[in-house]
Amino acid sequence: MLKSARKKEKDPEGRMPLAEHLRELRNRLLKSVLAICVVTIVAMFFYMDIAKFLMQPVLDAVGCDGVSLSDLSGKGSKGHDCAYFTVNGLLSPFTIMLKVSFTTGLVVATPIWLYQLWAFLAPGLHRNEKKYGLFFVGLGVPLFVAGAYFAYLILPTSAKVLIGFTPEGANNLLPLDDFLDLLARMIVVFGLAFELPLLLILLNFTGVLTGRRMLGWWRAMIMGITVFGAIATPSTDPIGMFALAGPVVVLYFGAVGVSLANDRRRARRRAADPDFGLSDDEASALDLTPEAVAAPSARPELTDGDDSGTPRRNGYDDVT
Repeated sequence: MLKSARKKEKDPEGRMPLAEHLRELRNRLLKSVLAICVVTIVAMFFYMDIAKFLMQPVLDAVGCDGVSLSDLSGKGSKGHDCAYFTVNGLLSPFTIMLKVSFTTGLVVATPIWLYQLWAFLAPGLHRNEKKYGLFFVGLGVPLFVAGAYFAYLILPTSAKVLIGFTPEGANNLLPLDDFLDLLARMIVVFGLAFELPLLLILLNFTGVLTGRRMLGWWRAMIMGITVFGAIATPSTDPIGMFALAGPVVVLYFGAVGVSLANDRRRARRRAADPDFGLSDDEASALDLTPEAVAAPSARPELTDGDDSGTPRRNGYDDVT
């Protein structure tokens, strides 16, 4: 069994030695890998159905229906350039099964490895920041799945555009393992890119970034997202680049809108309560405005002293 790094008494400030951090990272990684492996093994039993699900959109877009390889002359039954999926080598079918199953495990196990990522980062956060854990996992999972599904949707269009550049007289044979590698990379890239707005919102909710500062970055962000789409999209076609950059830019401005609304809400709360939003180790504001000094009382009159001859002022002894 994995030895948890949380069994010992917790430091009130969330501090841990380096060895504990490494042990915690190892445990979180092992749990994530174990979850992906379990889903991958289950997916092997449904390998044929999953492979058909992944291939069918591309076959509908560029497949050569009703045309054999011996009769193929560069034009399919649909009247346009088409292609066949091929499997090369004796071990290729087994390798393809592993790739299909692993891709399925990576996507289906998203809630688990996202939670493990958050659980590793949470001890370094303040108490009022840990409450965003459910928010992170609850939005991170659908965003990653949405990015993966978006990659699955645009791949047929990208394939149709790329196949259209085939020279006259040439035939298209698409190795299935190369196609699955391309699809897996696009799923990961699109899924992680769709997590950018969530990261910006979390930085705003934890007080690291303001919505106004994020809005001031809009030119650089659009350029950076576009360049990232051009580099990270494995298909290298402009359709894939803009298909990735467009939704991420829209999500970025959505994150800016949420952050601006949160900043206004936080400003109203702070105006009503100066101590609102303070972390556990942050001192509250002190009012150093000097107060008015009260006017001195009237000088007491001297009275007769006691038998020792010492004078007294209204019953109070002089301080010597």
